[in-house]
Amino acid sequence: MPTVSSEELATAAGVNSAKLRKDFSYLGSYGTRGVGYDVEYLVYQISRELGLTQDWPVVIVGIGNLGAALANYGGFASRGFRVAALIDADPAMAGKPVAGLPVRHTDELESIISDNGVSIGVIATPAGAAQQVCDRLVAAGVTSILNFAPTVLSVPEGVDVRKVDLSIELQILAFHEQRKAGEENAPSPVPPRSGAAVRAASENRKGPDGDVPAVMPA
Repeated sequence: MPTVSSEELATAAGVNSAKLRKDFSYLGSYGTRGVGYDVEYLVYQISRELGLTQDWPVVIVGIGNLGAALANYGGFASRGFRVAALIDADPAMAGKPVAGLPVRHTDELESIISDNGVSIGVIATPAGAAQQVCDRLVAAGVTSILNFAPTVLSVPEGVDVRKVDLSIELQILAFHEQRKAGEENAPSPVPPRSGAAVRAASENRKGPDGDVPAVMPA
């Protein structure tokens, strides 16, 4: 069976191998000295801790360009998430197939959530509609929301919201680019001068009367 060592995992993750082994110990996985970790079992343990060993039904509300792109994203199923329904407020979208699923109207939102046992909702609506959609999701029993709308949502205690703001992520990258550019253009640091060099420079800069000028010439 395939195995992997803590050193290989640490290198791939960019962390210290001792810290990685300590973190894995909290999962109940200690590995085998000289052999490493059983890859399949380790993946199972991590998936179990992340809650990914069960099927999580998800609804996506707002099937515009972004919502359609999310619906077509193939990574959900491989990570334990099943898109149970696609919902949009536009009557013209009702019944239109997207990613193999017919779009359903927001009038059906509550029944969809109840029938599918949905606890996770994805909001990809315009900013102006996001809060209302959020309120309906929460009232229908959704307790976790992934928000792609460019607005901050207000939710009651017990409801988790994760906001994905692509413009902020780009701003963070721009900040790092600015810093890198500044480091490349920064002048080389001047090495510190020894005490003898400073005294010699002072002697060379003395005025006619033997005093060091108040303002030394460049």
